[in-house]
Amino acid sequence: MNLLQAIVLGIVEGVTEFLPVSSTGHLTIVEKLMGLQVNAKGVTAFTAIIQVGAIIAVIIYFWRDIVRLIAAWVRGLANRNARGQDYRLAWFVIIGTIPVGIVGFLARNFISGGLRNLWVVVVALVVWSAVMWFAERVALKQRNEEKMNLTDAIFIGVMQCFSLVPGVSRSGATISAGLMRGLDRVAATRISFFLSIPALIAAGGFEAATSAKDISHTVGWGMTGVATLVSLIVAYAAIAWLLRFVQHHKISVFIWYRIAVAVVVAALLITGVITAT
Repeated sequence: MNLLQAIVLGIVEGVTEFLPVSSTGHLTIVEKLMGLQVNAKGVTAFTAIIQVGAIIAVIIYFWRDIVRLIAAWVRGLANRNARGQDYRLAWFVIIGTIPVGIVGFLARNFISGGLRNLWVVVVALVVWSAVMWFAERVALKQRNEEKMNLTDAIFIGVMQCFSLVPGVSRSGATISAGLMRGLDRVAATRISFFLSIPALIAAGGFEAATSAKDISHTVGWGMTGVATLVSLIVAYAAIAWLLRFVQHHKISVFIWYRIAVAVVVAALLITGVITAT
C-alpha cells in the first residue's frame, strides 16, 4: 500500500463510519478498485484497525459525556442511592455491546472471509435500505435519551449484530433500531455513537493483536497509522455534521445513495471490471 492509497482509505473510513452507508462496504469497494485482495488477512485487519481512528474521534467529541457516564457508573456501583439516569445509560451501553461482541468473536473467520465479497455488499446495501425506510415509517420519535430503557438497549444491541455484514452499516443498524423503539433521531444517533466505542475498539484491538505479522508483511504499519490518523480527523468533522443533520432530516435520505452505489458496483461486477473477491 502506498501513501496515497492510505490517505484515500482513511478519508473513506472517516466519512462513512458514522453515516448510515456502511464504512466496511465502502472500504471493501475502494480497496478492490485499488487492486488490493479484500479477503486477505492483512487487508481485513487494516480495515478493522483504521476504524479505531474514527472511534478516537468519538471519544474526543463526546469526552465530557463519556467521563460523566463512567463516573456515574462507578458511583452507582459503590452507592445504590447514586444510581441515576447516567448510571443506567452506562449499563445500557455495556449491555448493548454484548451481542455484537459475542457474534463478532464467534463468527470472526466467516466475517473476515466469506462475507468479504462485493456481491454481499451489493445485497446488503439494498436490503438494509429497506430496513431504514421501514424504521422511518414506523418511528414515533417520542422519547429522548433520558427515557431509554433496558429493552431498547437489548434491541439496539441485537440489531447492531447485522452491521457485521459489509454493506449494512453499523450506524444504519443502530439508528434504525433506535427509531423502531420510538427514540428521536438525535437520541438514536447519540446512542449509536456510544455503542460504537467499545465495539470498534475491541474489533480493532483484536485485529492489531492477532494480525500484527499480516499487517507488517502486507499493507505495513506505517500506512495503517497514516490511514488511522486521517480517519480520526475526517470522522470528527463527520460526527459534528451528522448530529446537526439528523435534527431536521430523515436517515432515509441516504437510501438513494446506498442504492446508487449498489447499482454501480453490481454493474462493475457483471461487466467484469472488478471481481467479487
